[in-house]
This record gives sequence, C-alpha cells and structure tokens, in this order.
Amino acid sequence: MNFNRRQVLWAGGAIGTAALLAACSGGGDSTSSKPAAAGGKPKKGGTLRIGALGRAGAITRDPHGTQGNESDYLVIALVYDTLAMPGARANTVPRLAASWEPSKDLKTWRFKLAERAMFHDGTPVTADDVVWSLRRLRNTPSGAARLPGIKAENITADGSDTVVLVSDYANAELPLLTRLATFVMKKNTPDKAVDKAPGTGPFKLDWYRGGNARLVRNEKWYGGTVYLDAIEVTMFETPQAMANALLAGQIDVASNVGAVAARTAESRKDIQVVRRPDDMSMPIVMRAKSGPFSDVRVREALRLVVDREAMVKQVLSGYGTVANDIMGTGDPNYAKDIPQRKRDLAKAKQLLTEAKFDFSKTYDLVTTEDISGLAESATLFASQAREAGIKIKVVKQESGAFYEKTWLKGDLYTTYWGTNDSVVFFASKTLVSEAGQNEAAWADKEFDASYRKVIATADEKARATALHELQQIEFDRSGYLLWGMADGIDLAAAKVRSLPELAGYGRVQLENVWLS
Repeated sequence: MNFNRRQVLWAGGAIGTAALLAACSGGGDSTSSKPAAAGGKPKKGGTLRIGALGRAGAITRDPHGTQGNESDYLVIALVYDTLAMPGARANTVPRLAASWEPSKDLKTWRFKLAERAMFHDGTPVTADDVVWSLRRLRNTPSGAARLPGIKAENITADGSDTVVLVSDYANAELPLLTRLATFVMKKNTPDKAVDKAPGTGPFKLDWYRGGNARLVRNEKWYGGTVYLDAIEVTMFETPQAMANALLAGQIDVASNVGAVAARTAESRKDIQVVRRPDDMSMPIVMRAKSGPFSDVRVREALRLVVDREAMVKQVLSGYGTVANDIMGTGDPNYAKDIPQRKRDLAKAKQLLTEAKFDFSKTYDLVTTEDISGLAESATLFASQAREAGIKIKVVKQESGAFYEKTWLKGDLYTTYWGTNDSVVFFASKTLVSEAGQNEAAWADKEFDASYRKVIATADEKARATALHELQQIEFDRSGYLLWGMADGIDLAAAKVRSLPELAGYGRVQLENVWLS
C-alpha cells in the first residue's frame, strides 16, 4: 500500500492557488461536522465504539508503513497528527503546522509548528522531530509518492519551531502534500518501537489487540477541546458484519459501511445515515507501458465498452454518480465541459480491430473485496465487455496478495481511492511519469509538462487554463477507466453527535464528536 490512498483521503475541491497562498498566514477553518441531530451543547464524557474495515493479514502499526486496513489508519490518525489537514472551506488548513509561507519562486516552503504542541509523554514537539519523521517517511518504499519532488536532505529545521521543505521544482500546492501521511513521531524512534511511540494527536493509545484498540482523551492536546473520554475501535472484515453489529447495538458507528447497509438502515429512526456524495472512486486500471492494453486505442475501446449508468445503478445501488475518466471530480476546476463519454460498442469494436486486439484470448481482471462493490464492479464490467467480444475473467485476490503481486504491476485490475481530491493531487500521486503510485505505468511527456506548468502557475486564470489542458490529456490517453464515484456512507446510533462529514481523511477526525 502507501499513504492510505485507498480508504481515508480527503474528498473535496482543491482551492485555487491564490486562496492557498492566502492560507499561508495560518488561520483557515476547522473540520466540517454534522450538527447535533437533536440540538444541544457538546459535553464531555462517554466512550464511542466505532467499527472499521480491516483484515488480520494486513495489520500494521507503523505510521509510515503500508496501511491496508482502515481500522489501523483510524487508530494512527487519532494518535498522530499530520502537519496539515483537510478543511471544510479550504482544501488544506493547519494542524501540527500552524502556518506556512512560500518563497517567491514557490520552491521553498517554511512551516511553523503550533505553539504548545507536545507528545503524549509531555515532551514538546520540535522541528527536529518533524524533520526526522518526514525524512523517515520520505525513505519508505512509497515515500517518493508521498512527498514528490522533495529529497530527504532538503527537509531541514530552522530553529526549534520551523521546518523548511525545498522542492526540486516550483509547487504552489506543496502544503497539500503534508495533509495525508506526515505523521510525526519523536526523533530517533527505533523501528521496533514505533507501535508504542507517543503521538501528538487528540487521543492516546490505551491498548491494541489484533486490530482492535482503545484510545483515551489527550487532555493536553494543543488543538482544542476533545469531548470523548475514549474511543474503542473494532476491526470488521466485511461491511455486512459491521452493519449487523451496529444494528444490534454492539457498536455506535459503522464506518464506510456501503450502500446495502444504508438501504437497510434508512427506515430505522434510531440510526443516522451519514452520506458523503462522490466520496470514493473505483477505477479500472489498464497498464499503459506494456501488455495488451498499451495501445491507446485499446484503452479508449474499454472506456467505450462500459455502461456507466448501469454500473452506478447496480454496483452502487444508485448511491453514486457517473464519472468521465478524469480523477479528481471534486476539483472546482474539474473540466465539466469535456463531453461525457457514452457507451459505443460499434466504435469500441472498430478501435480494437484497428489495434489488432487478440479477441481469442481471455484477459484477467484482478480485484479484491476490500470495499463494498469493488468485486461486483469487476464482474459487471466483464459482462459488459463480452458484448464487444472481449473475454474477461474476474480474478479475486486477498488484499495482501493483491498489493504485493498486482498493484502497480498488473495489466488490468480494479483499484479504489477513498477521496475526491483535486485533479493535481491525483496527477502528482498516480499519473505523472515519476509518480511512486503510477498505477497504470503511464508515461506521457505532454502530460508531465502540463502538470509542471499547472503547479508552477500562480495566476488563477492561467492556472485554470493549464489545468483544463491537463485533464484533456488524461481523458484522451491515460490508463484509467473511471466509470463512477461512490457515495461514502456511515451509520451511527442516534446518540452520536457531530460526526465529521468531510469525506476521506477528514472522516477520521473524531475529536469533535460527543455523545448525548
């Protein structure tokens, strides 16, 4: 895996460069949260019991490690703070970093740490701790993707409270990189002790057993009042088991439980259904570098084969929207004027014939059951592809095997991103040639040049024009078949108040939750 791109990333539009630079003074908004269902003033006390998906074979405790379980990431995100976080009105707002400021050339960024920030053991957080943590992160297998364009030696401290990041190229959106996995630990924490390393977050780890954990309130958290006494996280291997536990009163929140459970719960007055529109993308990845889908005509044909409306209706039970093969639909500058692709079997067959596609072979489409609907999407697509003469066999893999053997390597596979972030976010993480998570192994010099132009442009109008060009190239040639966006759905007991409504990573920010 990587920085948890699959389950818990921020969904929401990227702010324009001008707004981002304005945020450099600090300030910004706090996490959006759902108003109390029956009103009332927040109060301290109580234990929130929350269920999250995970598998025993994918458990990890390392904040910078491969986090295949949503349950593990939830624990990590509550114990350790990142430098920045998603906001309700701005895409990136302060967290452990109180403010940031760029140089005129947009290559050097200075992050000033929050006052009174301290680890759970009472020691203050210093710039040296942050530098050590970011360098450790940068040197992980997926670190280049987490902090693209920033070499480890270009992460330095200036005094005790300022961290300096120097990018290899101008990057107006560099603070966005610090939101998702920049978890800070104490300097020189041994690898064998990371599971017990004190964090800086709103909750402290009480105990952890086989994927389940209990966290208690950090009374001295620099970020403000934390209402809950404790949070108990229970790992469930299937959405159905988690939903059943919620309906039976065994847990208070079923996180990211899916459309089937939502349909069951909507008629119950004692259950809240928290719906986050367009929360998760579940694209099909076609390997562009080599193999049967390396011809751009073949990739276009597969995008013309899919019946997007049927996919949303059947796979997502209508809890979602049709997408148009461009990652980042929540971006305010998302190119809605690029015509929506429609199903066209005749044109698909023509393109396949021109590309001399081998219709006699059967092609594996590898998928997992990590999230509700993923395997179903593969099965339905395979059925639709047969109408164009393409024979596809759906192969299900266990999560660990998938990320070891298939992800970033396979010819045809499903993936998912629990986010609806900016177009630039996905370009930097999955689409530029050097991206550490270039899922389709796609290399396009024109796209790379367009991306660099976008992130180096400070003028908002010029940036929007460049961003449109970037999206057109992605639409025309990338290795993604993004047929739809799934809504994110949580179920909660009636007593739970102020659940966060931000999607992706914002959804795990539970410090404002309270119980009536």
